[in-house]
Amino acid sequence: MSEPAFLSMKPGSFVISQGKRFKITHMLGVDSVLAKNLETNAVERLRVDLIRPFKDEDLPDGVVAAGRDIEDICDEDWKEAQRRFAVIKPLLDDPGRTREKVRQAAEVEGVATGTLYDWIRAYNESGQLSALVPQKRGRKPGQTGLDSDLEEIIEAAIQEIYLSKQRQKPQDVVDHVALLCRNAGIKPPHANTVRNRLKRLRPKRVLRARGMGDKARNLYTPIRGNFPGAEFPLAVVQIDHTEADIIVVEEGTRQPMGRPTITLAIDVYSRMVTGCYVSMEKPSAVAAGMCLARSMMPKNEYLADLEVPGDWPVWGKIGTVHCDNAKEFRGAMLSNACEQYGIDLQMRPVKVPHYGGHIERLMGTSAGEFRKLPGATFSCPKERKGYDSEKESALTLREFEQRLVDFIVNVYHQRVHADLNVPPRRQWEIGLLGDTSQPGKGIPEVPSDPRRLRLDFLPFVERTVQPYGIVVDEIFYYHEVLNPWINAREPKRSKEKRKFIVRRDPRDISVVYFFDPEAHQYYEIPYRNTAHPPISVWELRAAQQRLKEEGRAHVDEDTIFEAISRMRERVEEAVTKTKAARRQQHRIKTTQKSAQARQKTADTPAPAQESLPAGGNAPTAAPSDADDIFSMPIQPFDDLAVKQ
Repeated sequence: MSEPAFLSMKPGSFVISQGKRFKITHMLGVDSVLAKNLETNAVERLRVDLIRPFKDEDLPDGVVAAGRDIEDICDEDWKEAQRRFAVIKPLLDDPGRTREKVRQAAEVEGVATGTLYDWIRAYNESGQLSALVPQKRGRKPGQTGLDSDLEEIIEAAIQEIYLSKQRQKPQDVVDHVALLCRNAGIKPPHANTVRNRLKRLRPKRVLRARGMGDKARNLYTPIRGNFPGAEFPLAVVQIDHTEADIIVVEEGTRQPMGRPTITLAIDVYSRMVTGCYVSMEKPSAVAAGMCLARSMMPKNEYLADLEVPGDWPVWGKIGTVHCDNAKEFRGAMLSNACEQYGIDLQMRPVKVPHYGGHIERLMGTSAGEFRKLPGATFSCPKERKGYDSEKESALTLREFEQRLVDFIVNVYHQRVHADLNVPPRRQWEIGLLGDTSQPGKGIPEVPSDPRRLRLDFLPFVERTVQPYGIVVDEIFYYHEVLNPWINAREPKRSKEKRKFIVRRDPRDISVVYFFDPEAHQYYEIPYRNTAHPPISVWELRAAQQRLKEEGRAHVDEDTIFEAISRMRERVEEAVTKTKAARRQQHRIKTTQKSAQARQKTADTPAPAQESLPAGGNAPTAAPSDADDIFSMPIQPFDDLAVKQ
């Protein structure tokens, strides 16, 4: 069974912490729970960020993976769950699953196609067999008890008569339902049944359907305070980029390098900052992806790496991401990554600027803090008059990031927010744990595999596997893990070569990440020629442009790296002369740091893997997220969609 992407922190869930097995009993706070040790029966307090998924083989005898004791499930229901799993298992394991396949399986089983999808969805959401246990009989909240035919008639009458610009009365709907029922030979429902359906309609929907959209927006679309759909933490997150009003310096020479770009994400419900990303590059889909990945992961290691005190207890699956219509938010890479994790990526509605007001105010608040730092550029030349920003600049990119994160964690999160009348940190706790006036949502689920989460938000291309490996932008990559897939064919189209998803980090393209469709995991594939130095996509693009300007008709891997070597020599000579050269030097150094950090991780012994594809040992695991990824420059590459 595949484990869920996010681990539930609800009481009754089984988890692993520091190698021991526990069953969660109570929530203590936003970052800790009480849990019973399954070996000693002692109750212990666990830090949420140290909790890991419980695998089936870790379960004690007599316990079901979904966190229910076997005694709680009767034999009949348990056998039914096993039968349902046997039905959907071929569909779960089929990467080419289509609706037609599901329909055929449902026909064989004698159930509706939607029922089979419900079973698949229930299992995928929990990854646990007990999710397929039949629910208790009886009407559930929101169910009506009417026949489906009658429900269709009532809904049709409401759409045709009530939700129209004719603005007819409830009695007109009742009469129309009676007419439709008579025509269909069905006994009409009581008039109060129809009226109750009308009462349950959302007023905003009624006004808009009746041609009164402006009135609906004025009455039911808040501008300050509440936000549509943001009723609990992580329900809605807004994200945006801005160029910071400050000049930073190159780490080696301490010479001015330019203004950094920051990407911030904010939880609309609590106003907590969920994540950030800092670089010297222009806004890109990668910056947005890294910020969202950081938003969903625990941040203890990130704070420790930056040497920032305090805590940042924000993690978990995001429901909806709101962003503007910039091209970096509309690309296939970000869209596919959000779809992978069930995140609803929504563009900001046109002509409704207040939908982005929360992130805009956060950007404004942050800009005010930047003006207090040396090298500030202020918001306009008039404010900057008499102040030489470049001459006064003193902070490196990393030091600037430290100041930014320190402000977020220890100032912004702690002080009273004007719209909330409480600090964002307190509002976050109320949303999760509740208070005397409202229940809490519960502690957010923790990512089961943070490394996989980060990789899924990197750019990708599709490539075939050849005897010499994989080629991306004229650069060759190879590892023996690719051997089983050399010249592989599409499962249903034997004449076509199979294409595989290959991801890479634009900051360091000395490796790519190959997704094995059978192992369902990424493998790190290095340069075929390991003598080549680590480079960034930015350097690669610059070298390709330089060779094109030189009129080189044939460009191969060796030609590219020779050009990069010449360019680096020129940068060394010019680094003290121009800001552009210093920015390039910064990119080179951060690429080298990334490669060194990854190599250090590779040299650290890793736990044995459960299984490996045929063809040899697995390549080195991807670098830990503890790397200083938030100070490394990035630049997106081919933002191609995956062919279905």
